[in-house]
Amino acid sequence: MVRYSKDPEDQTKMVKARVNQIPTHFKNMLATAAMIKNRDLKGAQKYLQDVIDKKQAVAFRKFRGGGGHGHNAQGKNLRTCTSGWPLKSAKYLLDLLTNAEANAEFKGLDIDNCFIYHIQVNEAVKTRRRTYRAHGRIGPYQSYPCHVEMLVAEKNSIVEKAKETREFTKISRKQAARKRQVTVGGGLE
Repeated sequence: MVRYSKDPEDQTKMVKARVNQIPTHFKNMLATAAMIKNRDLKGAQKYLQDVIDKKQAVAFRKFRGGGGHGHNAQGKNLRTCTSGWPLKSAKYLLDLLTNAEANAEFKGLDIDNCFIYHIQVNEAVKTRRRTYRAHGRIGPYQSYPCHVEMLVAEKNSIVEKAKETREFTKISRKQAARKRQVTVGGGLE
């Protein structure tokens, strides 16, 4: 049995889907997964299909260094300097969403009312190979696969935590100092 990083409290209203050792880049998968989090199931599938068809771009918000991802016109509305179309990652996530949809259908959930509650991407073990270079040298030739886990829940099945009855009011440092001065010194004069 596989452990998930987040276990749902109500198992009847959520389904899990997971895939290990995906042969796609970890950084691209992380950016693509971040774009579909908290979307409804059908909307996420449509978005990923648009990424595959290059109608919508994926924003790279975390790993933006280097010249790996180009600037394109679709990235203007993403509020980021880099965007692109990680096709391989989108295809694998689309397959994972199809699996989650089948799990939800088997469990009897309303698929039109489901959304992606949790998605997490972890780095997998690198596959190390070697490439032969000039002058008898050998260089590393690695791939960076990843693991992806997803929880899909029905809307209105997650109940928010009740607020505490006793509320604290925030006060500034000046207000706290005046309060201390009034209680200790007897008053301002």
